[in-house]
Amino acid sequence: MSRFAALDALVRGDLAEWADTRFLDLQFWHRGEAGMVLVALLGLSLVLLVARTVFRRRTGFRAVVLPALPGRVPGSYFAFVLHLPVLLFVAGVPFIVLAVADPYSALVSRQETFPGRRIALLIDASISMRTPFTAEGLNPRAATESTFFTTIAAAERFVQLRRQGRYRDLVALVEFGNQAYVITPFTSDYENVLLSISLIGDPVEFNDFPDQGTVIAQGIQEGVELFNAFDFLDASGNLMVIFSDGEDTNVQSEEKTLDEVLHYALDAKVPVHLVRTNYGQDEGELIPDELWKSAVEKTGGKFYAASDEPSLVAAIEDIDRVAAGTIDIRMYSSQEPRFAFFALMASALWTGAAALKLGAPHLQKLP
Repeated sequence: MSRFAALDALVRGDLAEWADTRFLDLQFWHRGEAGMVLVALLGLSLVLLVARTVFRRRTGFRAVVLPALPGRVPGSYFAFVLHLPVLLFVAGVPFIVLAVADPYSALVSRQETFPGRRIALLIDASISMRTPFTAEGLNPRAATESTFFTTIAAAERFVQLRRQGRYRDLVALVEFGNQAYVITPFTSDYENVLLSISLIGDPVEFNDFPDQGTVIAQGIQEGVELFNAFDFLDASGNLMVIFSDGEDTNVQSEEKTLDEVLHYALDAKVPVHLVRTNYGQDEGELIPDELWKSAVEKTGGKFYAASDEPSLVAAIEDIDRVAAGTIDIRMYSSQEPRFAFFALMASALWTGAAALKLGAPHLQKLP
């Protein structure tokens, strides 16, 4: 970006910031300092006026320190132009005083659009996830690991792909078995999500997980309720990604049937992508495959039968590709500085005054 383009972006940003600001809502960090600056300017002006009065010559040319008061040159309708430098200088004084006072807005909210999605990441921690799944590339700790730890590595890889891209997602983490638990609510902090994934991926934590059955519908229901809790159901850009071995034939989630849960997700426009991680089992080789393939496709999502490491990596990368889009986020700030606009205006006015005074010979003369 060139210097002119950067300056243009700075000016546009400051003007847009000012357009969203009400002057009466501003508060000031340094009122006392601003008052001192104003008093100093007035005192300096008074000293210069006194000096002009004392040292002026009685005849001929007068050494004028301050410009004379605006007046009209006889025979000229444009005499006021001679006073533009001093008028611009005086106009800049209030802005510099306000800038020194360091104004800020106490509570600011703004709507911003980012590339990304709201993603609920669901990880199956049931006892059936203890079966072996070889993935040396994803999980180099051992040549053979359980499906759960390979799934943890796959979830980490997915979050890292999102972080390395141009996205600013809101990601939530849910762990489920018979019941579903929100580990991390929606956040834009990828590091926080990665830390949470590594914590539930600890072997001790996995062994202590209490609900060892597999009820995928329970996870989906908890995910949709999480979107609802954050008031995201009416927003676009929602997405759910499930990592599970798929060994679940349950069509009930507590009091709701699977169709009711899926209809809830469909109404909320939350596509569900299911990555079925079961080593050596291609699509259709598990009894529940057809059930879950049909179920997630009803929501606009996709079913991935990850039977080995290449197919698992391909599933992650494909979801990363289809998860392109934008989301609108309302950003809140408790203290937003607002001095930039005032400093910019003072600089512009004083620069204009100096340019006119030094660049135009006629303006160096006083009426």
